[in-house]
Amino acid sequence: MSVNRKNYHHGDLKPALIAAGLDLLEETGLESLSLRAIAARVGVSHTAPKNHFDGLRGLLTAIAAEGFRRHAAEMRHGVEDHPPGKPRLQAACDGYLRFALAHPELFRLMFSKTLCNHDDPALRAAASGSYEVLRGIAAGLDWDKADAPGAPQRTEWMLWSIVHGYAMLLIEGQIPRAPDGSAPFPASGVVPDFGYRADLAE
Repeated sequence: MSVNRKNYHHGDLKPALIAAGLDLLEETGLESLSLRAIAARVGVSHTAPKNHFDGLRGLLTAIAAEGFRRHAAEMRHGVEDHPPGKPRLQAACDGYLRFALAHPELFRLMFSKTLCNHDDPALRAAASGSYEVLRGIAAGLDWDKADAPGAPQRTEWMLWSIVHGYAMLLIEGQIPRAPDGSAPFPASGVVPDFGYRADLAE
């Protein structure tokens, strides 16, 4: 529902536009998103977003940053309730997939360098916060290349590639979903049964 523009002040229009963009992204998809549509949802002139964002790409960048913050929160959900090691690995990976399948259009946007400015400080900070969750659960992972040159970054990338690739293949329909639309296996069910160093074992 549109909101009368008189209810908005300079300080709260920016978050309102981001929230409206998130809503429209869920409802109509990425291809239909425009500055005009977002402004209309908020109830302001189609020129109003220009006071806060550098065109549509600037607004999409801010929406993507919020997506990464929510993504990180979803991965953290339940992680603190588990001891270091496999339980946290499983909780974070399942959160990664859960977010991706619940918000596929936002998930695509978050990783698009064409639609977003990934040099934007706010987006970089939000994306780094999301990656830090994966970095934390990758720490101490025991696999055949855990001590190879490039570790621990090699370990982080390996884990990220598995869970992100699985999410994208499901989103794009390359892997068939269960009849209810869910993933055929949880993310923790496709990640190999890695061990952890003894000091991080279950």
